[in-house]
Amino acid sequence: MDSLPQLNALSLLSGDEAVAMAAIDCAVALGTGYPGTPSTEILETFAALGGRAQWSPNEKVALEVAIGVAFAGARAIVTMKHVGLNVAADPLFTVASTRLDGALVVVTADDPGMASSQNEQDNRRYALAAGVPMLEPSDSQEAYEFMVRAIEISERWQAPVLLRMTTRVCHSKTVVRRGTIAVPPPRAPHFEHDLPSRVMIPAYARPAHPRLRKKLAEMAAWNDEAGPNQLIPGSTKLGIITSGVSFHHVREVAPEASVLKIGMTYPLPVERMRAFAASVERCIVIEEGDPYLVEGARAACIAVEGKPESFRFGELNSARVRRILDGDNSPEPKRVAGKMPAFCPGCPHRSVYTALKNLDCIVSGDIGCYSLGALPPFEAMDTMVCMGASIGVGLGLRYTLPPEQAKRVVSVIGDSTFVHSGITGLVEMIYNPPQSGHVVVILDNGTTAMTGLQEHPGTGRTLAHAKTGKVVFEELARTLGIQNVYVIDPTAEPEKFQQTIQSCLDRPELSVVISRHNCLLANRSIREYERCNDQPID
Repeated sequence: MDSLPQLNALSLLSGDEAVAMAAIDCAVALGTGYPGTPSTEILETFAALGGRAQWSPNEKVALEVAIGVAFAGARAIVTMKHVGLNVAADPLFTVASTRLDGALVVVTADDPGMASSQNEQDNRRYALAAGVPMLEPSDSQEAYEFMVRAIEISERWQAPVLLRMTTRVCHSKTVVRRGTIAVPPPRAPHFEHDLPSRVMIPAYARPAHPRLRKKLAEMAAWNDEAGPNQLIPGSTKLGIITSGVSFHHVREVAPEASVLKIGMTYPLPVERMRAFAASVERCIVIEEGDPYLVEGARAACIAVEGKPESFRFGELNSARVRRILDGDNSPEPKRVAGKMPAFCPGCPHRSVYTALKNLDCIVSGDIGCYSLGALPPFEAMDTMVCMGASIGVGLGLRYTLPPEQAKRVVSVIGDSTFVHSGITGLVEMIYNPPQSGHVVVILDNGTTAMTGLQEHPGTGRTLAHAKTGKVVFEELARTLGIQNVYVIDPTAEPEKFQQTIQSCLDRPELSVVISRHNCLLANRSIREYERCNDQPID
C-alpha cells in the first residue's frame, strides 16, 4: 500500500480499502485469505486499521477458518482472487446449506482481461452453482456499502454471501462517505449445538438442500422489493440492464438511456428486470465477461439483447460499450504490445533457469513471479496450469514419456505456492514414485513476491510480520522420506546448483533441491523484521 487510509467520514479509497474499512465498521472478528491480485490489499488494509487478519496457507483453509468464526456467532471475511475460489469451492458449496450464527462474507476478486491471472473465469457462475447470494459493487462507495449489506444478508438468512469485485473496482479510487448505511451491531460470540444444520452427513444434508432453496426464494423476493438495485429513468427508446463497473461506462456513453443497475446479482431481481424491459422499446444488457445476466433474463422469458461474442473477452470500457450499443461488430483495434516483463536484475531465479536451460530440462512450472522463466531470454518453463500443479504435472510427464525424455523432467515451484498446494504433490511423489525418479526445485525467496511481498507459513512471520511458527521445507521433505534433499544459494554458487541438478537427474531417485536466496525487493525488509523479532520484549 502506498499510504494508509484514515478512518475519516470522507476519504478517497480504492475498492479494496473501502471493503476493509467497512469490515472495521462492522466489527468483523477475523479476516482470512490468501494473497492474490487484485484482492490482496483488503486484508492488509484491514490489519493496518486495527482488524485481526491473517494469511492462510491457501484459500480453502482460509474459508474453513472463517466458517468456524461464523459458527461461533461472530463476523468473518475471506478474501481471494477469482481462481482462489476454485480452491475454496469444496467448503463453499457445503457451507451454503448449513446454518451460520454469525456472518460470513467471501470476497472474490475477478480479473477480466487477465491483468495478472492465468484465466478469465467469471465467478458469478459460482453463486448460481453453489446457491450463495452475491453482491457486485460498481465503485468504492458501493464496495463499502455492499460489504455492510453482505453482513446484514448473511446474518438475516444465516448464510454465506459472495462479494464479487473486479480489478477495476478493486484498484480504482473514488470518494467514500462513511455513515451512509446503518451498521448492525455485532452479537456476542456464542455456540449452539445444532447437528442437523451443521453436520452434513446425507441424513442431514437432504433436508438442508430444500431449506437452502427456500432461503434463496426468500432472498429473490426481497431483492425484487428492497435489494440494492438502482433504477435511473430516461428515454423509453433505450433501456440498459447492467451491473458492476460497466454501469459507469454505460452512464458515460448513453446518459439519455433508462438504466437498471443490479447490485445483488444472485438471486436476480427477475420481476424488476421484467418490468424494466417491458417499459422500453429496446432493452440491452451490458456486462463484462460471460453472458450471465443475459442468460438469467432469457431463462425468465425476458426479451433482452446481449453483446456479440467478441466482447466477452477482456474488460469493457466506454469505447467498447459504444460499439456494443451501435451494433458495431467490425474488428477491434489490436492492442499495442507493451514491454515483456522480466526478472529483476540480480534475481536468484535467473541462475535457476540458466541451469535448467543449460541442462535442456523439461520444466513443469507453477504460478508465481518465477513464471517469467517461460519468457525470453530463458524460455525454460514448459507447462503452467494452476497453483501447485507443477509437481503433479511433472510426475505425469515422468510416468509417460520415453526414458530419455522422462529423466529430464523437473518440477519448479515457489515457496508460497509449495505451502499453498505443493505439499500434496510431494506426498504423491513418494506414494507413486516414477521409475526414473523425479526432481523438485523449490524456489525459496523468503516472500510471496508476485502479489506484493506478503508473508506465508514458510517465512515464519505473520501477516503483520511478527514471529510465528515456520514450515522448514528441507525438514518436511526429509520427514516425508525424500532420499536426496539439498539447500543451495543459486546466486552465490551457480555452478554447484547446476551440478546438483545434473546429479539428481542422473539418479533414478526422488530429489528436492531448495534454491534459497531472498528476493532482492524484500531482502531489506526481511532483515528488519528478523532483527525486530529477535529483540527481547521488556
